[in-house]
Amino acid sequence: MSLIPKSHPRAKSLLIREKLVSGFDRGLVAKEGLLAHGRGEAFDYLLGEKTRKTAKLAIRASAAQILLADLPVISVNGNIAALCPKEVVRLANASRAKIEVNLFYANAKRRRNIINTLKKNGAKEILGINSSSSTILPGLDSARRIVDKNGIFAADVVIVPLEDGDRTIALRKIGKKVITFDLNPLSRTSQTANITIIDNVTRAMGLLIVECRNLSKKNKRILEKIVNDFDNKKNISDNIIEIRDNLTRRSCIA
Repeated sequence: MSLIPKSHPRAKSLLIREKLVSGFDRGLVAKEGLLAHGRGEAFDYLLGEKTRKTAKLAIRASAAQILLADLPVISVNGNIAALCPKEVVRLANASRAKIEVNLFYANAKRRRNIINTLKKNGAKEILGINSSSSTILPGLDSARRIVDKNGIFAADVVIVPLEDGDRTIALRKIGKKVITFDLNPLSRTSQTANITIIDNVTRAMGLLIVECRNLSKKNKRILEKIVNDFDNKKNISDNIIEIRDNLTRRSCIA
């Protein structure tokens, strides 16, 4: 049970931090994942800890892209398993996407803990488990190069929450469309993904599920228009303006 009162002005952020610490204690999150979260938390402050217009546009484009995909795959690491395992399963169900565990700091015990957490939250099929179905993603030296040949390797669209730039680039080079969540608009991941959702994943995942459900009723032509009308570079630039405007408002208030 959380000891953080709901009336605390930063209750949501502190609860997210608490989930990560709990995930570390349960063997889901690598210690490096805690450092990564700290960086993201700092950028979330710049956004005012709100889902901005640019994020909502990217979420809509992402939902359309996922629904157009022949084989969408959601890549899961320890942080995502700790923060939003239910949402991962709900997104997979809403979009026909497969779920694959893919880790930078990989070890068998942590992988097993993540798989068990996903199963407890309703996941039926999880890829990235059996070495017999693994293959190598070219262009990578880290453990993330080991992917499932029926999952990330075969996918046309890969959803990569809390991604690293090297893998985004490697996926793009072999023709994958990459959708990422990244609170830093200037990161290599943000700059090289096809669609970048600049928002806290704990807020954005739920919105992406809703958009997938809403757009699932639309025909292919409408979905293609949503994707084609979206300009990731412009959206990132607009997000930086949102951050600047938010900081200006805060300075005026202070």
